[in-house]
Amino acid sequence: PPDLQPVPSAAARLSPAVSAPLPGPGSISLSPHPSLCHMGPLSPARTLRLWGPRSLGVALGVFMTIGFALQLLGGPFQRRLPGLQLRQPSAPSLRPALPSCPPRQRLVFLKTHKSGSSSVLSLLHRYGDQHGLRFALPARYQFGYPKLFQASRVKGYRPQGGGTQLPFHILCHHMRFNLKEVLQVMPSDSFFFSIVRDPAALARSAFSYYKSTSSAFRKSPSLAAFLANPRGFYRPGARGDHYARNLLWFDFGLPFPPEKRAKRGNIHPPRDPNPPQLQVLPSGAGPRAQTLNPNALIHPVSTVTDHRSQISSPASFDLGSSSFIQWGLAWLDSVFDLVMVAEYFDESLVLLADALCWGLDDVVGFMHNAQAGHKQGLSTVSNSGLTAEDRQLTARARAWNNLDWALYVHFNRSLWARIEKYGQGRLQTAVAELRARREALAKHCLVGGEASDPKYITDRRFRPFQFGSAKVLGYILRSGLSPQDQEECERLATPELQYKDKLDVKQFPPTVSLPLKTSRPLSP
Repeated sequence: PPDLQPVPSAAARLSPAVSAPLPGPGSISLSPHPSLCHMGPLSPARTLRLWGPRSLGVALGVFMTIGFALQLLGGPFQRRLPGLQLRQPSAPSLRPALPSCPPRQRLVFLKTHKSGSSSVLSLLHRYGDQHGLRFALPARYQFGYPKLFQASRVKGYRPQGGGTQLPFHILCHHMRFNLKEVLQVMPSDSFFFSIVRDPAALARSAFSYYKSTSSAFRKSPSLAAFLANPRGFYRPGARGDHYARNLLWFDFGLPFPPEKRAKRGNIHPPRDPNPPQLQVLPSGAGPRAQTLNPNALIHPVSTVTDHRSQISSPASFDLGSSSFIQWGLAWLDSVFDLVMVAEYFDESLVLLADALCWGLDDVVGFMHNAQAGHKQGLSTVSNSGLTAEDRQLTARARAWNNLDWALYVHFNRSLWARIEKYGQGRLQTAVAELRARREALAKHCLVGGEASDPKYITDRRFRPFQFGSAKVLGYILRSGLSPQDQEECERLATPELQYKDKLDVKQFPPTVSLPLKTSRPLSP
């Protein structure tokens, strides 16, 4: 594939002192761990966004599952069904640095917890702000999490037929994914994407961050003690305990298999007050989705392998078997256009820019909501360099978060299948340029050229929200910046909560009260 061509950089928009040489080829390694990334070929298929998950709870022993519509290969199927909304294939464009396509600006980002998602949110805030796009904003900072997303929680949203409403371009703040309700707010041809992280690394971060929130974490003296006997602390449905197990699976809005109670040997449905709903988007229905009859049979899913169709049946589901998980992953594949991987964050950003037809400048940014002592993007996929205790902790975390681990392995593999299509040589060049630009911007904008301890950040506009036991790092801007540089650097350094407030004021400016009229004449 051709080399990635240079594009005007954010550094170029700042002072000339920001320019920096690019690292030479081969300065980074893109070899994925063989246990995750070389698990056989991945056959991408164009899939209808027709089905969503719904709980099928019946009394004792009945479990929830997921339904899908048939996946289409395209070609003649597209010509026969022109009105149906098909997902675009994941093949990248040939020259992303000099895009001939219009940039995608209808975006749905599922902001998962403790997975580097705040850094992605930061670049979406910045991009939308610079391009005058309209965000679907929550009244506060989350969309009713941990409850499933509801369109009514979007500030300024009016149901269809409820009067004139300006379109939303970006939906990106914390929610528990609910496709039916998302499609009430965003068009079905929006670009859906998210990010996942190795559940071993996620568990370390979540334990320190949510120790006061999760009853399971709060009762445990340490993460090692928790993972040594998680059922001694964890109670399904207890307040905040969704943070303690399979947090990614929960955020994606997928149903859970019921918990097995070892003492009685019975299977009880999970205590979820807002179970996901099985949904279908009918042909020609636009953003409206209807709910299927919960007693109706679930349609089988057609999986295409070497041009042969194989039909799977929900009757083959067995709790704890891979069939339940595979159906959940297949549904996610049919909805999400791209799922990034935190351990390969920069590689994911390059692929995101390519998929959206954006320039590299649009995805250059600083890390946000990073905890002191935690290195964002540090891969724990390989156990090399870990102590025996750390390896044991990693294995236990992955086993306890088995749904998240399956989800992570799946999307790690799909990411590297996408990289193979993009070309590793091209990717190395693009990632090196991305990192060089980020480093140059940090040196130009920030005191010390890096993140700072929050105790030194006196400007409240840039001091990140502190939560949990770990310090959340932030940024201090250098003095003496030109007005243009100051504006650019402020966008890069503003934490997510402050930026959300800024966007809120921009979209919903406060009404200015006029002075009261007086009966006395004004003096000239």
